Amino acid sequence: MTNAPLVDLAGKRGLVIGIANDTSIAAGCARAFARCGARLAATYLNDKAEKWVAPVAEELGVEWTAPCDVRVPGQLEALFERARREWGGIDFLLHSIAFAPKEDLHGRVVDSSAEGFAVAMDVSCHSFLRMARLAEPLMTDGGCLLCVTFYGSERVVEHYNLMGPVKAALESATRYVAAELGGKGIRAHAISPGPIATRAASGIDRFDELLERAAAQVPQRQLVDIDDVGGLAAFLVSDAARRITGTVIPVDSGQHLFA
Repeated sequence: MTNAPLVDLAGKRGLVIGIANDTSIAAGCARAFARCGARLAATYLNDKAEKWVAPVAEELGVEWTAPCDVRVPGQLEALFERARREWGGIDFLLHSIAFAPKEDLHGRVVDSSAEGFAVAMDVSCHSFLRMARLAEPLMTDGGCLLCVTFYGSERVVEHYNLMGPVKAALESATRYVAAELGGKGIRAHAISPGPIATRAASGIDRFDELLERAAAQVPQRQLVDIDDVGGLAAFLVSDAARRITGTVIPVDSGQHLFA
């Protein structure tokens, strides 16, 4: 037994993928990681997005940043190669990216195009598997892989549309990652926040109505925020959670209790 804090990330090296601005879920998680002593690297989608990510990275003392568009060949591989050069390995990773073409996202699932469905799956789900594969040789002492989901994966949420089946696939992928990499001490989880007003969520049609309904229905009568998600993320990547893996964990003020 030691007197160390329960959530102590001192010395742990983490990649945070998906910061869009200071109100994004990835930013809330990065803030929690930093407060617990982790060393961080963060990504930005492209040159246009960098101006929004840079202030967050500077505020949190992020050691380095790099571009990461998972649809650009070689860019994801370059990110992990840099982590190997800079740090020699990593201890945790947060995947907080998702995308679907607007015309497919705003239409019925049965009307989604094959191309749009494939793009949504590639960016939002398969990229997590690619990251797990690239992280595996860098997690020589074990580690933790996190992704972000939403309860629209389990229940039909009006206007969530195509992202419902895509997030369901992501959750299933997380369980397989946990099973396949568990022998190397690598854990995997999907965090399922309640609705949060982020830039990414603004792409969902009539998202404001979803927020209003959730605020009125959840047992705690308060919506979660990005710092709530960060608190859970920090615990999951810490040694305190070393025997927990393969879970989909809600942080939603109890919203998951209701159909």
